[in-house]
Amino acid sequence: MPAPQTPAPLLVTSDPALLDDLRRLAAAAGIEAEVAPDAVAALRRWTAPPLVLVGADVAGDLAHLGPARRPGVHLVTWGPPGEDVYRDAVALGVESVLGLPGAEARLTEALTDLGEGGPAPGVVLGTVGGSGGAGATTFACALGQVAARTGRAVVVDADPLGPGVDRVLGLEGCEGFRWDALCRTSGRLGGRALREALPRRGGLGALGWYAGSTDPLQPGALREVLSAARRGHDTVVVDLPRSVDAMTGSAGDEVLARCDQVLLVVRPTVAGVSSAARLCARLPDRDRVRLVVRGRGLEPGEVARVCGAPVVAAMADQRGLAESIDLGLGPVRSPRCHLGRAAEAVLARLAVLGVAA
Repeated sequence: MPAPQTPAPLLVTSDPALLDDLRRLAAAAGIEAEVAPDAVAALRRWTAPPLVLVGADVAGDLAHLGPARRPGVHLVTWGPPGEDVYRDAVALGVESVLGLPGAEARLTEALTDLGEGGPAPGVVLGTVGGSGGAGATTFACALGQVAARTGRAVVVDADPLGPGVDRVLGLEGCEGFRWDALCRTSGRLGGRALREALPRRGGLGALGWYAGSTDPLQPGALREVLSAARRGHDTVVVDLPRSVDAMTGSAGDEVLARCDQVLLVVRPTVAGVSSAARLCARLPDRDRVRLVVRGRGLEPGEVARVCGAPVVAAMADQRGLAESIDLGLGPVRSPRCHLGRAAEAVLARLAVLGVAA
């Protein structure tokens, strides 16, 4: 079965120099572009392309024809745009006005994202333990294993002091990039490039740390990785550090702001729920916080009441968990194990009800 072709962007310009430059950027992104040399030709193909780049030389004529408003339209000009360019931009309802060569990086990013394909950016789930030993890393890995059955998934380790997601998943011996290398790089990271660079097994990749690493997590690297991970995967699971100070620093802010939901793993004991409630109260944007109850004890309804957040899954402790991890099989050894079913419940709820569920 042939791979689906990347949808072609539409370049609308009669300026040879501008057209050559836009074609060069598209070629660098690995895609071919369609060209409309005038406003009438652009109007015929206006609705289909995922991205439309309108040159300032034809923007006035196109605005006069009154095409339907649509997303993904940008007005491109050489040098700083003047008042007439902004008037045309308002009339066309474009998303942005990009002056070259200064905005070349933004154009490259838009074209590269188009070249990477995919129907939509993936969902980002953060996991954090409500108390010590709650098992947030284990549940993060379980989510990744279950999500990888039906799509591309990655587990990102944002806790350098945790047990290590690559070790929990049995990927520590696999070749691939770790945070230590990514924190020393700069520039834009592509979704496909990240996916292919990480240690992985089947549809599941992991971004962890080299043993004994002491490098801090850099906010810039974290920003690039999460953005690329979301473009290159259907599901991104981030194992968060439990320390509120670590999570609310600059690197922590980057993670939390990009999570569609934060899953707080709670032990249903008096001490476990009390600790989870204090942590939950200190997390920003608590509307995105959901609870996963792990173990026996207080009823899920009582846990939800004390913590002030809904429970999306509850499970018993899983027998043979340590053995499964030691064997390199990850926490989900069987599709019907407790962690597997709880992960399925969370992912199904997201798929059916959306990330605000």
